[in-house]
Amino acid sequence: MAAFKGCSALVTGANRGLGLEMVKQLLEAQCSKVFAACRDPDGPNSEALRELAKKHPVVVTIVQLDVADPSSIKVSAKKVGSLLGKNGLNLLVNNAAMLPQKTMLNATVEDMQNTFNTNVIGPLFIIREYLPYLKTAAKASGKPGMSCDKAAVINISTDSASMTIMPEVIDPFPFFPYSISKAGLNMLTVYTARDFKADEILCISLHPGWVKTDMGGGDMAPIDTRESVEGMLRVICSLTEKQNGGFLDYTGKTMPW
Repeated sequence: MAAFKGCSALVTGANRGLGLEMVKQLLEAQCSKVFAACRDPDGPNSEALRELAKKHPVVVTIVQLDVADPSSIKVSAKKVGSLLGKNGLNLLVNNAAMLPQKTMLNATVEDMQNTFNTNVIGPLFIIREYLPYLKTAAKASGKPGMSCDKAAVINISTDSASMTIMPEVIDPFPFFPYSISKAGLNMLTVYTARDFKADEILCISLHPGWVKTDMGGGDMAPIDTRESVEGMLRVICSLTEKQNGGFLDYTGKTMPW
């Protein structure tokens, strides 16, 4: 994955599951700077990330970032910006998410508000706060077109956000707030791709597959985090302006909206 060699990346929700695996594989791909963002860097759920950062102190920087808190996002952006240097931020991965197991009939106001704050509003404000560093990277690259080693935003979505696929899914669907919020995230992808096209900042939504994670996959899921992230990074590495604003899965297949 030569596209990641020497690039800088920020991954939210980096303390476990897909986020932690993505940090590991970006290291393997020789990314020069990996900012691993999570809500509670000192908590018990971040022990594996802390160990990884200790082994790779030059490359991995842990950043405190609560995606549901705009002030936390601002502080994180200032910290990352002070460490990036003149080449900016090449890759922003909005991975952090929450998944309350509720249906349309029992989801509460708090379930819906908290899920939207984390899964839609958080990524919006992260993109806005980190935009100056993405613009810097796009200008500094000196390369034509769009690519992940120039400047790219990857929004981790889901097949359950697809309005085409959802009618075929079991009823009642147990992840209603998650599904609705990720459909909103997909629209954020469309807006981001359109509004920052002139800056040559690429943006896509990416479905990681049904993955064995603590958040939603469990043992029933057919793939593990290693396979999912390997696939996602292959897709990210191959992106051009042709995929800008698109919705793909971890194998590179185009997903229906």
